[in-house]
Amino acid sequence: MLILIALSVLHIAAIILLLVATIDNAWWVTETVRTDIWARWVFMDNKWNYTDLPDISSYPQDYLQAVQATSVLACIFSIIGLFVFIAQLFTLPKGNRFTISGVFQILACLFIMIAASIYTDRFHLDEAEGNYGHSYILAWIAFGLTFISSIVYFVLRKK
Repeated sequence: MLILIALSVLHIAAIILLLVATIDNAWWVTETVRTDIWARWVFMDNKWNYTDLPDISSYPQDYLQAVQATSVLACIFSIIGLFVFIAQLFTLPKGNRFTISGVFQILACLFIMIAASIYTDRFHLDEAEGNYGHSYILAWIAFGLTFISSIVYFVLRKK
């Protein structure tokens, strides 16, 4: 029972990190600019102003849409995996219980890894100023948590 509670907490933590990484505005951070995968905030006149992402060569739109789509898919698959986990506890026999949840978590792991990898490889390469922000870091931490939880689901399947 303790393992199931710990696995639930791990899964919920991964979902929260995925949602924060997808929604929050800190994938790339400078003194006056905060950029995420949806928009850019520029600090002017003592306030943060929402702007669209620039339509320049350092922001290729096809890669940006791939990052957006895979981030959203990672959130969706992880949330579905939690609901499937809860449903499987009461419906499936002991040997098959956690396989489907593990598959959803490994898909979420794969999608957030793809999103963060594309962002790393294609964005902000020529910018001398700025760093990756906490949302970007949370995406990679969520990758690790979803990977660990998927492995635990597959291990628990046999018990």
